[in-house]
Amino acid sequence: MNLPNKLTLMRIILIPFMMFFYLADFIPHGIGKIVALVIFIVAALTDMLDGKIARKHNLITNFGKFLDPIADKILTSAVLFMIIVDGTIPAPWGVIIVTIIISREFMVSALRLIAASKGTVLAADIWGKAKTMVQMIALPICMLLAYFLTCGFDIANWFIIVLKVLSYTTLGVATLLTVISGVNYIVKNKDCFKEN
Repeated sequence: MNLPNKLTLMRIILIPFMMFFYLADFIPHGIGKIVALVIFIVAALTDMLDGKIARKHNLITNFGKFLDPIADKILTSAVLFMIIVDGTIPAPWGVIIVTIIISREFMVSALRLIAASKGTVLAADIWGKAKTMVQMIALPICMLLAYFLTCGFDIANWFIIVLKVLSYTTLGVATLLTVISGVNYIVKNKDCFKEN
């Protein structure tokens, strides 16, 4: 249980706290959503840190390889579900986006398992990294939008419109990159499906 793995575990432990505060409508002025946003940012930073530390100090383990991508998927999925449940991303777009993103993750994970059974490790490519980066930009913007929609303060309409445009645009780009990276991943590694 080295430092990178502890950081990954911490990321998973933070997720229920993030969800609790985000959904805690009893906290006045939507402060819970701001707390949830801070927790998300801390969790996202642990994702950056654990990889850097593991590579720099040669602390890469099979446990870390297994747990790190799972922690990332749980974190992003939790936020996606929260922003569609509370209507921050209006129906039916939120459901469509979540379905596309989670379907891609299942397909890529399944492909990695098939490759691993044949002794091959499939590394993330540029499209996958771009998808993750845009997601990590889009999700906190959406959480910030959710706060301003529920805080009860008198917020200028133009500011809400700007936040909505930013939220919908970045999430749309993340979804497009999700599709591109998923298709690219399968096409590049189609040999994994060949039987001996």
